[in-house]
Amino acid sequence: MEQKVKEIQSEKFRNDILYGLMRFPKSLPSKYFYDKKGDKLFQQIMAMPSYYLTDCEFEILKTHTEEIATYLFNSKDPYDLIELGAGDGKKTKILLRYLIAKQQNFVYKPIDISQNALASLASDLANILPYLKVDCQVGMYFDVLDKLHRQSDRKKVIIVLGSNIGNLNHEEAVDFLKKIADAMTQEDRLFMGFDQKKHPQTILDAYNDPTGITAAFNKNILARINRELDATFDLTKFKHWQTYNPETGTAKSYLVATESMKVYIKALDKEIDFEAWESIHTEISQKYDDAAVAWLAKQAGLEILHCFTDARNYYKNYVFKSILD
Repeated sequence: MEQKVKEIQSEKFRNDILYGLMRFPKSLPSKYFYDKKGDKLFQQIMAMPSYYLTDCEFEILKTHTEEIATYLFNSKDPYDLIELGAGDGKKTKILLRYLIAKQQNFVYKPIDISQNALASLASDLANILPYLKVDCQVGMYFDVLDKLHRQSDRKKVIIVLGSNIGNLNHEEAVDFLKKIADAMTQEDRLFMGFDQKKHPQTILDAYNDPTGITAAFNKNILARINRELDATFDLTKFKHWQTYNPETGTAKSYLVATESMKVYIKALDKEIDFEAWESIHTEISQKYDDAAVAWLAKQAGLEILHCFTDARNYYKNYVFKSILD
């Protein structure tokens, strides 16, 4: 299963890179930041004082654990706790510890495309939470959600932490939420993080630190193309550039060519021309307010039941229920 997924991903990587670099203006999907090196760089980013998102969500989960549990898990019946993109589970463990202490009858089902990542998480949880029932689900998020929805009528609590929805434009975000809503009954709940609008400089500092970690993370997509597709990108000739539009709440990351050049990608047998100061758009980091989240929810067939925020109101986790029949 995992090998098949890897083959599909490899082909999609090639197609996405070719499409993104041949179009105008050029763009590359931010999901390709993440490989072994990219994962390490992102861990460093999350530890930066200026990157507030991780600490804010951790604070919310730690401060409001009991109330969150009341909204999500107030049931005597058995249920599944399904997480999309669990990572190392650091934040999720706050909820898991609480639920075990309360003797809740649930199975934790993390979903990921990587069997290795899930095996590592399951091993870690077995050591620190030996009484936790874990049922890892390998596959694409929505394929697994659809399967779980069809195979069982158990109540589901779906959690998506880390403001991953911020990497999508509004149309994509509505589609993402619709797919989750399609796998929910009216008894199920969705718990999801959304980064909030705030002082523009605070947002810019989170994505453009003076030590260059975020720049290295952005440029890692070029390093990955060099390695996996045998390309000739000179990373020193591209500058990381970050923008934020407070009107739309949209932060964007770019790589800007500092001189005209030609880049050859051997695996694609393509030569890519760059003009001096031409950009590659690499990432969107959308920021929200309550009105925008309510609009997204309505478009997707969801309703906001409650939200939780940190002390500075930088970040919010919303609880949704489905309003679809």
